[in-house]
Amino acid sequence: MTDTPEDDVVTENKFPVASIEKTDPPAGVTEGEWYEYIIGLGSSAIRGKRAGSLKAVTEYVEEYADNLNQRAALGYSAYAARKPTKPAKPAKPAEPAKPTK
Repeated sequence: MTDTPEDDVVTENKFPVASIEKTDPPAGVTEGEWYEYIIGLGSSAIRGKRAGSLKAVTEYVEEYADNLNQRAALGYSAYAARKPTKPAKPAKPAEPAKPTK
């Protein structure tokens, strides 16, 4: 087995799957099985709803939690799309056009 960057990262389970429970569908939806899930604990909890079988929803939520835990272990925010690298440089003002004869 070869080492990859992910192999070296020890993922802390900062975002455990707290619960997955059957729930009523959202307003206006009449079909399908719906489940409400909670990932994380306390103020870091993420709540969501998803349609599908219990197995499909469980697989989705576990993958979601794994992704959040990997991002957190690498130092990325679980809530932001990406970590800022450095401030953007201000744009240079345009040079005025030289008059033509």
